[in-house]
Amino acid sequence: MGEFQPGGHSSGPSGLPGRRSLLVAAAGLAITGLAACAQQPATAPAPRPVSVSTPLAEEVGQHPVVPETRPAPPSRSQVVAEFSGRKPVEWGLAVAGVVSKTASTHAVLTFDACGGPQGSDCDQRLLKTLRKLNVPATLFVNGRWIKANPGLAAELAADPLFELGNHGYRHQPLSVNGRSAYGIPGTANAGEVYDEIMGNQEVMERLCGKTPRFFRSGTAYYDDVAATITNALGLVPVSFTVNGDGGATFPAPTVAGEVGKIAAGHGAGQIVISHFNQPSGGTAEGICPRPSRLAGPWRDVRAAW
Repeated sequence: MGEFQPGGHSSGPSGLPGRRSLLVAAAGLAITGLAACAQQPATAPAPRPVSVSTPLAEEVGQHPVVPETRPAPPSRSQVVAEFSGRKPVEWGLAVAGVVSKTASTHAVLTFDACGGPQGSDCDQRLLKTLRKLNVPATLFVNGRWIKANPGLAAELAADPLFELGNHGYRHQPLSVNGRSAYGIPGTANAGEVYDEIMGNQEVMERLCGKTPRFFRSGTAYYDDVAATITNALGLVPVSFTVNGDGGATFPAPTVAGEVGKIAAGHGAGQIVISHFNQPSGGTAEGICPRPSRLAGPWRDVRAAW
């Protein structure tokens, strides 16, 4: 699963990945579409204790956590002490430290499950097609979605076809000063950035039996300081280059057109974002209009980065 390395960026002073180029067309589609998935957190974000522990870990604890050889992440207090005085200079989908394109010769399929009152379902047709055709994907799952679907989450974690990524605890844009995206308030400070990431990370470690490698914020918006915190916590912050389904709002023909550009052989390094939590949307029909089409061009897509 370690075949691909993040690419398309320069190295900044901190040694973390620098700015990546984001396709202009994908950015335009993001403005019109991602708001549908960017649901308001159920309750206003509140500071969490230094040791993040939630009941979810017990509900979905299916696998023993595999011992990690990498260094332990910094604590909440360490993150607050290190980053509270830093002022962000970038905000958006493609900022310093965020991976929006890989160095692979293939495209990467990613699907989000955002959770919340209108976002906790599952598109079984989509998953069934991916499994039938052996097409791997990275699934970014939010803490609210896991809480609503503990059995299904454990099933997906055990499926070697899929890699599960961290999609946050409350599905918030990642900011150190409360910046909003699509009307959704972001995390307000460095401590809340830690809570948004690590509140779900602990749950996913129990769920997957290993530590997730990738993180995508709610709405995929970050500021550069929050991206640096994500990297410091040992995760790769991920954005996208191709907006496959516009936050699950695109009709099937639009989805087919966007994803079809990649399937036609123009997908080197591209990261496609779509959703698997909205079965009534056009995602499955658009991505899988004809199984033979998906089986051919997407056969070599890899979930490893």
